[in-house]
Amino acid sequence: MTSSYDAVYARSLKDPEGFWGQAAEELHWKKRWDRVLDSSRAPFYRWFAGGVLNTSYNALDFHVARGRGRQAALIYDSPVTGTLRTFTYAELRDEVALCAGALRRIGVEKGDRVILYMPMVPEAVIAMLACARLGAIHSVVFGGFAPKELATRIDDARPKVMLLASCGIEPGRTIAYKPMLDQAIEMSRHKPERCVVLQRPQLLAELVPGRDLEWGEFLAGAEPAECVPVAATDPLYILYTSGTTGIPKGVVRDNGGHAVALKWSMENVYGVGAGEVYWAASDIGWVVGHSYIVYGPLLKGCTTILYEGKPVGTPDPGAFWRVASQHGVNVLFTAPTAFRAIKRDDPTGSHIAKYDLSRFRTLFLAGERCDPDTLHWAERNLGVPVIDHWWQTETGWPIAANCVGLGMLPVKPGSPTKAVPGYDVRILGADQKERPRGEIGTIVVKLPLPPGCLPTLWQKDEAYEKAYLAAHPGHYLTADAGYQDEDDYLYIMSRVDDIINVAGHRLSTGGMEEVLASHPDVAECAVVGVHDELKGEIPVGFVVTKAGVNRPHAEIVAELTQKVRDTIGAVAAFKIAVVVKRLPKTRSGKILRGTIKKIADGQPYSPPATIDDPAILGEIADALKDLGYPKAG
Repeated sequence: MTSSYDAVYARSLKDPEGFWGQAAEELHWKKRWDRVLDSSRAPFYRWFAGGVLNTSYNALDFHVARGRGRQAALIYDSPVTGTLRTFTYAELRDEVALCAGALRRIGVEKGDRVILYMPMVPEAVIAMLACARLGAIHSVVFGGFAPKELATRIDDARPKVMLLASCGIEPGRTIAYKPMLDQAIEMSRHKPERCVVLQRPQLLAELVPGRDLEWGEFLAGAEPAECVPVAATDPLYILYTSGTTGIPKGVVRDNGGHAVALKWSMENVYGVGAGEVYWAASDIGWVVGHSYIVYGPLLKGCTTILYEGKPVGTPDPGAFWRVASQHGVNVLFTAPTAFRAIKRDDPTGSHIAKYDLSRFRTLFLAGERCDPDTLHWAERNLGVPVIDHWWQTETGWPIAANCVGLGMLPVKPGSPTKAVPGYDVRILGADQKERPRGEIGTIVVKLPLPPGCLPTLWQKDEAYEKAYLAAHPGHYLTADAGYQDEDDYLYIMSRVDDIINVAGHRLSTGGMEEVLASHPDVAECAVVGVHDELKGEIPVGFVVTKAGVNRPHAEIVAELTQKVRDTIGAVAAFKIAVVVKRLPKTRSGKILRGTIKKIADGQPYSPPATIDDPAILGEIADALKDLGYPKAG
């Protein structure tokens, strides 16, 4: 297949209004837009100004009206509870309409905020779409977030209603949500009027009389609600992402640009069409879950999978392949960290051979840098294209990808390929000038951002400008560092903060991680820069070995040190590494490099709210202590 990427990309930059106006024709509009791009308040650009639509209508009713009512819309697959349930488009529409009616009955109206504090259950998806149906603004907080973090989100969003489940279920443990919610409300200045509790049989919650409603009681007797027309520029949701100040940033997503961009991306980036099965193995608490479990696939008319389980341990490293085989998955999107876990527990890929994956044709990875070794392992064992792509909570959909729907370009391991149509990506230095090809700089996107990206932060225009626009005027700051090669391929090396200065040499910790990950015994790794009196900073490596590796750690470390020296050079000053049992991560799979660095440098730190298991930080601290960190004095 010949790629049309170059022509499509060029048009998207030359004529963005014509390009996105054409894409918008795929949606149902109650009223067409007056202007595709409104630049009157630059840098606060708005897409499809004057347009009126409803996102929930476009995700559900639109397809039912066109004869897809009997097609599977949502498959709920929960190995942790042994539950499997399928909703057709007609069934999901009816459930959403009923939930929307129940929300309206307790006072939720257009523009009101509703916080969801729920695990991976169908009611969470139904509630998101029900809010969209009413024109209410939902904010999903990852189930199990600490009360203090939840309280800050309650005070910022000021929700009228909270929707929650009594508990979340992890392999080997049940997490009570209600006590954390009660504590958060006690801590918060704003008090929600009502709380609706989905009682899960694994752990029932105590209800507060007069404030709390049980889910069944909430729905009983409610009248289904019709879709409320909203402006394209009205907010659809707020999604909080951690801020450097400790205050979470409320990323706003609008209705119009979001729906246009996501529907366009399903076919053109991911190469899937209506009726096909698309699975994003993520969580609805993260942006991937919003964009590609809920909205993207449903806007396109796909079947989407809601998976309440893990890549390993529910019950084994074949969990993903069982789901893909059983439900006929065509395209899977997950994080590289999930594949590293699978590779660690099943290095030969023996579990893959147990399942019929004949319908499975493409794997997409994002969320952390995909090291070439993991990419090649997946290619060898799955026999399908493996696409590394790159984006952020703030953008809501890919910035760089190998756009399968436009005809695949050659894969370059270590690169998410090229900028997606709509994104004018530049590599800038501190002097605001573009860096030469092959030289690392700060990755930015020239304004305006394409549809679907954040137009601002929730009620914080000034904070939006300061965080994203001030460093490089006229550009959106990704806060990632990297470079472009002569073929316009992007290489995302690390966060800007992870570029370390070793005796005056600017080096990427991501580049060193790539070398470590290529060692045959290494399952996953992290490199951080720690303070050094002589060189300013030096890199320290942390590696987790594959299952079954029993060699002396000193031998492995010696080989890794030599490998970095041979590949990057002595200038990297890479001499210290340690083998650990596991790495500290967020629940979305991001390695907490910044926290490791603080431990090594003896700086105060507190476990981030998103950490998967705080006990791991103690193990890291012990490993660093054995290496002599933090240094005395």
